[in-house]
Amino acid sequence: MQLVENINKSTLDAVDILRSCEIDYLVMGMSAATFWNGRSGAQSYLKMMTERVGVGVSCGSFATESALHAVKARRIAFLSPYFDVANDQVRRFYQDCGFTVVRDICLKRPSPVQIAHTTDAMCRQAIMAIDGDDVDAIVQVGTNLSMIRLAAAAELFLGKPVIAINTATYWHALRACGINDKKAGFGSLLDHH
Repeated sequence: MQLVENINKSTLDAVDILRSCEIDYLVMGMSAATFWNGRSGAQSYLKMMTERVGVGVSCGSFATESALHAVKARRIAFLSPYFDVANDQVRRFYQDCGFTVVRDICLKRPSPVQIAHTTDAMCRQAIMAIDGDDVDAIVQVGTNLSMIRLAAAAELFLGKPVIAINTATYWHALRACGINDKKAGFGSLLDHH
């Protein structure tokens, strides 16, 4: 909880600096706070960020929601680098969005630096633990955990969408800015939607 609070303050400071750059759009590379307090809390957070920066904003929570709709998923499983308290917030967000969360797993990484050092083997093991015939799609949350290439590879052997939050956020920002280019090699989301 303290980590999320610290990140929130730092994010607002960063947004104030970015405003001076005359940006056209903001793509957020942090996600924990964007899931907090269900969908209504996430909407309030996004509204606050949009008003603060003065341009459109793509963030992980709503980007993954849009991605799940694009791939027509209803029953999902997700993995995170977080602890249980944060997974509870992510689950609540997705349930508020109308998805059934079948399973989730938290990797309980002890710090932001350790999140970035999460190995592909750890992520592969988590994907296999939460997958099943009762799941339409798998989502990875936590932007400091880069799973872009692994998610694309996992789609090939699982035969279902595996959405990495960084891929979804980039895709969401491109589409919000009117850029509909497709990009092969980064999963079905960028390849087909």
